[in-house]
Amino acid sequence: MGVREPKIAIFAGTFDPPTYGHLNIIERSRRLFDQTIVAVGVNPEKEPLFSPDERVEILQELVGDAADVKIESYSGLTMDFVNQRGADVIVKGIRDSDDLRNELRQANVNMIAGDVETVFLFTTDQTALISSTLIRQIAEMGGLDSGKMTRLIPPSVVQRMKVKLGDHS
Repeated sequence: MGVREPKIAIFAGTFDPPTYGHLNIIERSRRLFDQTIVAVGVNPEKEPLFSPDERVEILQELVGDAADVKIESYSGLTMDFVNQRGADVIVKGIRDSDDLRNELRQANVNMIAGDVETVFLFTTDQTALISSTLIRQIAEMGGLDSGKMTRLIPPSVVQRMKVKLGDHS
């Protein structure tokens, strides 16, 4: 019997900022695939707080030296990035029925136009309602000082957001 090719997953998103939900999907992808590439992308519909390089740096700090995880930034279509990296699947975290509806559409396009499969991982109860967009809105309204944000995002991310938003408390 021949040697099995390693299975590579791409977990793509904006990760602005990275949340415990993202970290949970990364950890679960690691259990399913030989390598997970966390692909920090650009969404033209969103105004990011952190640059792609900053998001890559934050994720590298959070993931550590895991040999089976790579963090990269990219631009363009996710299906093209998947094919360029020789990956097998896209991994997507699903929080609710709205996510599922949107991601099903995208998965269908990726399969038809890019010959790329998508694997859905449903979020845990603890991370189901965490949204980077919501966290940015809370932060921009001064909500980083509550001490409770570390329930949603790692403390190092809270600190980086404070610095980015000019709140050095």
